[in-house]
Amino acid sequence: MTVNKQKILLGVTGGIAAYKAPDLVRKLTATGADVRVVLTESAEHFVSPLSLQAVSGNPVSNDLLDPAAEAAMGHIELAKWADTLIIAPATANFVAKLALGLADDLLSTLCLATTAKTYVAPAMNQQMWQAPATQTNLATLSSRGIEVIAPDSGEQACGDVGPGRMPEPQALADLITQPAQEKVLSGKHIVITAGPTREAIDPVRYLSNHSSGKMGYALATAALALGADVTLVSGPVAVSAPLAANLINVESAQQMHEAVMQTIDTADIFIGCAAVADYRPVNVVDQKIKKDNNELTLTFTKNPDILADVAKLERAPFTVGFAAETQDVSFYAKGKLTRKNLDMIAANDVSDKSIGFNSDNNALTVFWKEGEKKLEVADKNQLAMQLMQLINEQLR
Repeated sequence: MTVNKQKILLGVTGGIAAYKAPDLVRKLTATGADVRVVLTESAEHFVSPLSLQAVSGNPVSNDLLDPAAEAAMGHIELAKWADTLIIAPATANFVAKLALGLADDLLSTLCLATTAKTYVAPAMNQQMWQAPATQTNLATLSSRGIEVIAPDSGEQACGDVGPGRMPEPQALADLITQPAQEKVLSGKHIVITAGPTREAIDPVRYLSNHSSGKMGYALATAALALGADVTLVSGPVAVSAPLAANLINVESAQQMHEAVMQTIDTADIFIGCAAVADYRPVNVVDQKIKKDNNELTLTFTKNPDILADVAKLERAPFTVGFAAETQDVSFYAKGKLTRKNLDMIAANDVSDKSIGFNSDNNALTVFWKEGEKKLEVADKNQLAMQLMQLINEQLR
């Protein structure tokens, strides 16, 4: 199916993120897609049907039994019409309703009546997102083949900070209009490390770095889209992991090393994307260090080298490293590729503030023993897919 013939049905529920709906419609129609919108009753408190009709060019639906619809069954008409259904934003209430299979309004009814590919983009308070009931409901949706789009993290309308923000309209449009990916990594187990590590100094302080985890999490999402089983070993981040990944949360480099080594035996591919601390304090004190002196001296020891330890295993998986450099990027990346006996390394220049750490964009130069390829600046999700496809090419 070509994008310009895609029929996309957007369901909007009653969350503050509904204000993004007109922009999402605009981004979708810009691809050539035909977009129709269904509003829940509560959504109309946040966004007007008239504005959505103006940007979509189609009437907005909100009535389960619409006298103007053929046979007064609009939910059946729309359900059959759509190639793709996306619910954005999806409130915690609507996620629960969908998980239970309730059908008490137009949107929930057509969700049961359609065979279209369905996406859900949750948006809610960070505590509601992390609540066990919500996570159980999302896992239920995922098990039924509904693709749950992990929310972004950041400051929320209520003043909280954390996961639960609906992704930006352009990111959603890119995701749902991209061609379906061939499951070229089906049957492969991929272990990915992501984010920073924290090395404790005392019960209050630690050493860390600026890694957001976005690149590693994007790689996990791309690998899942290509059919792989994914284990994601993550340091502390504010990014939501894809639900289908086996997430292992760690803090220190030693914990990350242990988690990787416990899962690596069944891995076909290992991607060391985490920004692992090279050193840790020799002594971690039990009580908070007081400001009694003008100077503080710490003694450090080297952390285990996760990437090198994986690469030298007797049955080593295809091992991919990352090199975050501030100068002579190519020189240091190639040296790391050879020194650690890696199969591939992806290098990026973190001195460029527009890409890399904490940015949504990145650019990579990928090296392997027989060649190299430059991946130009792109959204990290797009870049992750390009890198996973390149890895798959080198596996063959």
